[in-house]
Amino acid sequence: MRCLWFVGRMHIYKNDQEPAVRSLGPENLLLKGATLKNTQKICGVAVYTGMETKMALNYQGKSQKRSAVEKSINAFLLVYLCILVSKALVCTTLKYVWQNKPGQDEPWYNQKTQREKDTNLYLKMFTDFLSFMVLFNFIIPVSMYVTVEMQKFLGSFFITWDKDFFDPEIQEGALVNTSDLNEELGQVEYVFTDKTGTLTQNNMEFIECCIDGFQYKYRDAGSELDGFCVTDGPVSKLQQKAGREKEDLFLRALCLCHTVQVKESAGPGQGQEDGLTDQVDGLELDGEVVRPEEQRGFIASSPDEVALVKGAMRYGFTFLGLESKNMKILNRNNDVEVYELLHVLNFDPVRRRMSVIVRSKSGDTLLFCKGADSSIFPRVRQEEVDRIRTHVERNATEGYRTLCVAYKQLSADEYAQADAGLREARLALQDREEKLMAVYNQVETGMSLIGATAVEDRLQEEAAETMEALQGSGMKVWVLTGDKMETAKSTCYACRLFQRNTELLELTVRTLEDGGRKREERLHELLLDYHKKAVQDAPPAKAGVTRSWSTTNQDYGFIIDGATLSMVLNSSHDSNSSRYKSLFLQICQNCTAVLCCRMAPLQKAQIVKMVKNSKGGPITLSIGDGANDVSMILEAHVGIGIKGKEGRQAVRNSDYAIPKLKHLKKLLLAHGHLYYVRIAHLVQYFFYKNLCFILPQFLYQFFCGYSQQPLYDAAYLTMYNICFTSMPILAYSLLEQHICIEVLLDNATLYRGIAKNAMLRWGPFLYWTLLGVFHGLLFFFGVRYLFSNPALQDNGQVFGNWSYGTIVFTVLVFTVTLKLALDTRHWTWINHFVIWGSLAFYVFFSFFWGGIIWPFLRQQRLYFVFATMLSSVSAWLVIVLLILLSLLPDILLVVLRKPRGPHARQKKPVESSVGGPQSPRSSARPLLMRTFSDESNTVI
Repeated sequence: MRCLWFVGRMHIYKNDQEPAVRSLGPENLLLKGATLKNTQKICGVAVYTGMETKMALNYQGKSQKRSAVEKSINAFLLVYLCILVSKALVCTTLKYVWQNKPGQDEPWYNQKTQREKDTNLYLKMFTDFLSFMVLFNFIIPVSMYVTVEMQKFLGSFFITWDKDFFDPEIQEGALVNTSDLNEELGQVEYVFTDKTGTLTQNNMEFIECCIDGFQYKYRDAGSELDGFCVTDGPVSKLQQKAGREKEDLFLRALCLCHTVQVKESAGPGQGQEDGLTDQVDGLELDGEVVRPEEQRGFIASSPDEVALVKGAMRYGFTFLGLESKNMKILNRNNDVEVYELLHVLNFDPVRRRMSVIVRSKSGDTLLFCKGADSSIFPRVRQEEVDRIRTHVERNATEGYRTLCVAYKQLSADEYAQADAGLREARLALQDREEKLMAVYNQVETGMSLIGATAVEDRLQEEAAETMEALQGSGMKVWVLTGDKMETAKSTCYACRLFQRNTELLELTVRTLEDGGRKREERLHELLLDYHKKAVQDAPPAKAGVTRSWSTTNQDYGFIIDGATLSMVLNSSHDSNSSRYKSLFLQICQNCTAVLCCRMAPLQKAQIVKMVKNSKGGPITLSIGDGANDVSMILEAHVGIGIKGKEGRQAVRNSDYAIPKLKHLKKLLLAHGHLYYVRIAHLVQYFFYKNLCFILPQFLYQFFCGYSQQPLYDAAYLTMYNICFTSMPILAYSLLEQHICIEVLLDNATLYRGIAKNAMLRWGPFLYWTLLGVFHGLLFFFGVRYLFSNPALQDNGQVFGNWSYGTIVFTVLVFTVTLKLALDTRHWTWINHFVIWGSLAFYVFFSFFWGGIIWPFLRQQRLYFVFATMLSSVSAWLVIVLLILLSLLPDILLVVLRKPRGPHARQKKPVESSVGGPQSPRSSARPLLMRTFSDESNTVI
């Protein structure tokens, strides 16, 4: 049961009268937010309530979207879990090997009790294994998950607060519906975009029309185009090449064939007086007529219809409104014409046309029809088509949205038959849609073609620059639209997705019919031909380069329509379907841009799903502004909604919403880039600092008889990740800008350096792991070397095991914190506060924890240990030396790095040999080593 296909009828009973029967369909449904206008009351019936509401029936939980970073974290976690188990196994094994030596298992000073002697050996081994697991479990960064979630949640506010995303026209900024995918914005490889309302403004403007083969263009001066007469300004004042009667008929069709409503006037005195006055939006038809064209407002489901009605106003025909099934228009002679609206044959995506049947005062019954050329041309005479086709194709090539207009005068018998058929079909409870379609097709035949219209949907602000930047960053852009091919192709050229030297590979119904063979055979031939041209014969492309700027390489653009796509995805033979899909995908992946036209919403989602599930699992992003884009927005890894003029369906179902397409550039190239770099460093840093923390604990077991003796005090074990090292990395992950935003926006190629999860691959992970091992070994054995002479105090007293562990822990905390400070490129007062504050807090806490006798502790291991330790000059020397040795590689990189201050913001990027702006120095090594020494801009 779907409310989009509601079928029903309602019986209206009146006193002493036969009940009136009215059909009920989708056009009668009042959805949430509907406002009652132009009538005082309505008759209605409640349908689809409770669990049968549209929301309940169409509710489908969003698929769980997981970022690539989360998958990498899980993989790294498995590695560290294996390390944890391995450490526990090694220590357990070595413990019993060591105890098998004579005198080691039961020394004279530590005799076993009878209960210990009677305990099962395997049970003891298992218990020891679990003890080692507990001792080493801090290597698993559990607190990292909390920090990551905090970083994602708090980081999402930077998108909402970005003033560059604020649109003064709608007084709104960006919206974040989910914060789990922030870093995914920096990993996008494919962008799927709608055309109308996304690449264009969805703000239609009537440009020109063609009447009976003659062009009429509303301009200030006349010109001659394509050998056709161009009439400028009001039709009534210039030459009427098409004939006055044809012009009036065409303009009358524009004023009648629509579902536009006139916005009600706010002024008093509305209504009619003695049948002489009709006031609509201040327009009074009594004596002299005033045309307040600038003040007139229209309400329609489609901006195209409003544009056509306003276009008719330019040429002297004004739609005054609909009252009680009577449509009123004001012609260019200032006479009011009244037509009775008999039937509306609604537009639908299958028919791609709509019609109205009206009756004039003279009693003539007329059918006016408008729709796509592919839908209208087969239903009119061929000689009429030839006069109009040239204009339609030229307008489509120029990027205009075209509609053809036709009419038909119905005889009394024809209308009676059509009326009876429509009423019967609308009251049918079974197969209503099929019956209505049959009647529509019967009525809309044998029509006369009057002309065609051209409406312009202007490009979004900075649409071309945005698309160029996305392609320069290595992303593949696919345009998925329901518009006709010529219009969409022109938009792609205007957006610079297609260049003038781009060779277009067209796979449409037209190309399939050119060969004169079966479509299946022709499809197979074209796919093989295009595959050879774009894939087999193409030179190997460099990673991340989407457009070859040199003259030796040819750029390809791919165009496919909905009908052909259905053949590719749903071939009659399963083997062919898989083969076609594979060829199609390989061709598209080797093209600089792909245009899919005449697409249904479901096909958009199929395209996104096909690419998403292809080899390598590329990260996909879908962006749209209407309800027909919801399916592909939900299907993609990241869904972006545009706050456009087609409602808020796309915004509500998206992960992020922005007011304009131009904001996508900063969202991906700046915010996405920085989010990914920040969280990647956060993840690697957490694993690194926990390995530094636990490795000395593991090494200590070799010197304490594998007795599970902890190296650090329990307070240090608990507070290491919670207090001492948590805030600096959180601040870093929120505020770091290793490259300033202006450079990221100016040099889109920097986005390629982090593509394909570059900073969370196994190479960088191995680097951080080896760095953690190096630091852990240095901490432990450096302090052990110090303890080779245990008399470290002036009075000859020796340090104990807790002093040993405290010195190691002090070196550890200072090293991992200062390591993060050296990696920080964008310093703010918050960074200074949390980094130096964390170190100061550690020192204060150590003094405080060891300087007081706590009554709730049965044993106080660190009583005055920290203060006594700092009284030794040798301890100070070792702490400073070990910190410097640990950070020496990073310090050398900072010292030897070419100084680059804020002046680097003004440097223009260097052009590379493969084209496109490149970073002045390679970013591969800094991204791997995570020092950003070569591409950072220090901002203090």
